[in-house]
Amino acid sequence: MRIRVKLNEIIEGLEFQSDEKHSFLDKKSGEIVLISDYEMNAAEDDEPIEDFPDWEQDLVKIAKEIIDETGDYIGLPSKFDIDEYSIMEQFCLSLNDSEMSDTLYGLIKGGGAFRSFKDAIQEYDIADDWYKYRSNALKEIAIEWCKEKGIEFDEQ
Repeated sequence: MRIRVKLNEIIEGLEFQSDEKHSFLDKKSGEIVLISDYEMNAAEDDEPIEDFPDWEQDLVKIAKEIIDETGDYIGLPSKFDIDEYSIMEQFCLSLNDSEMSDTLYGLIKGGGAFRSFKDAIQEYDIADDWYKYRSNALKEIAIEWCKEKGIEFDEQ
């Protein structure tokens, strides 16, 4: 059975990746599920499902299926695979204004890179350009991931 997904849902799943939350594709339904470390730990520890609120029980069950490697879920690229720092770097280098490019590139070197970058794109009034660039980069990552996994997608 071939999986068919909506590319924007894969992209949204990528946007939610973090240190504590991880997105997975449900191969049966084509939906993206977001599982927290808390739910994964609960599944690993075999905590009784009834100890969780109703809304969380399904997530713990899914986490258990992921841990048991049932093959029903595929992990989306992690935040490390996405490498937002590299996307920021490429954005800086893509700017036509060399002074702005150099300034932004310098700001992302060293501590506080993300905060400095966010402040600077606001100051230079190029936040919309950044978010469009980032969105396109995530779209490319999503497309490449789908192709690698043999997943068909709709670009709606």
